[in-house]
Amino acid sequence: MTNSHIDSLSRVLGQTFGLYVQTHAYHWNVEGPEFRQLHALFEEQYQNLWNALDPIAERIRAIGAYAPGSLSELVGLAGEEPARVNSAAEMMDRLIAAHEALASALREAIVVAQKAGDEPSAGMLTDRLEWHEQQLWMMKASRK
Repeated sequence: MTNSHIDSLSRVLGQTFGLYVQTHAYHWNVEGPEFRQLHALFEEQYQNLWNALDPIAERIRAIGAYAPGSLSELVGLAGEEPARVNSAAEMMDRLIAAHEALASALREAIVVAQKAGDEPSAGMLTDRLEWHEQQLWMMKASRK
């Protein structure tokens, strides 16, 4: 497989890890009138993100590369660390932006995987993209 293919999968892994940490922190710290709803939503999201990490890393291994294996590697691939926020509305806005960024990375990784003839990776990434798009729809609908 090409380096660009491995790099794109590694970026998806790192961004998924970063979004997992961000979402889990919001789950711990959310307050306000929508606490119960958002606390539950954030928990559903961080659990899904956590469960996505292993299949992505294992896919990197399946195509013959080593998955990022240190905290510094994952943090480096995660992108810019979001500033601390305290309001539920800011948390939702930041999560929407982070899901949009990850969806964009997934779209790019799907194209790279398809060009490499790696349909299993393309399928896995498409499934991840579908989940992120559903989360975006629900979060954006709740912000209206």
